[in-house]
Amino acid sequence: MDKSNTNHIGYFHQNIFKYIDGEWDVPKQGFDLINEKEKIYVEMKNKHNTMNSSSAQKTYIAMQNKILKSADIQCMLVEVIAKKSQNAPWKITLNAEQYLHDNIRRVSIDKFYEIVTGNATAFRNLCEVLPQVLDDVIKTLEQETIKNSVFEELNQISPNLLKSLYLLSFSQYEGFDNLEI
Repeated sequence: MDKSNTNHIGYFHQNIFKYIDGEWDVPKQGFDLINEKEKIYVEMKNKHNTMNSSSAQKTYIAMQNKILKSADIQCMLVEVIAKKSQNAPWKITLNAEQYLHDNIRRVSIDKFYEIVTGNATAFRNLCEVLPQVLDDVIKTLEQETIKNSVFEELNQISPNLLKSLYLLSFSQYEGFDNLEI
């Protein structure tokens, strides 16, 4: 169930951007998200520790190859649950040598929503309406008698779903430090 929920969260974040400004595409292969107009190529991960070092190196090399084709291309590793709010060059070690390029970035999801929307608290704003949407979904699921332990676990942290998500993941993100819950 956890892996299934993780996949759904990734699908949600990967696909919502094409509805925000219409400039984002979800290709069938390669990068997870592309904005051809802005020349931004995104690899999206649900969590900061999802990739092992070999996978991270492979991803970084693919991004290096992409930016070699044009000086104005930006590649981003976007992390839904990052250690902290960030939009910084991605530092990586390849064959015992450190690499860093300003056009290859490591970006937390809050900063990525800001890039896409121009609003520094866009991700927080989304999180504020999600509990209402989830309540509607849960009511539908209850009618269909589908049980999901994730909601039960979040409820053990706090009966307020937004507060549970906040306490688990987003306390370091832009706009969450003064969230009233």
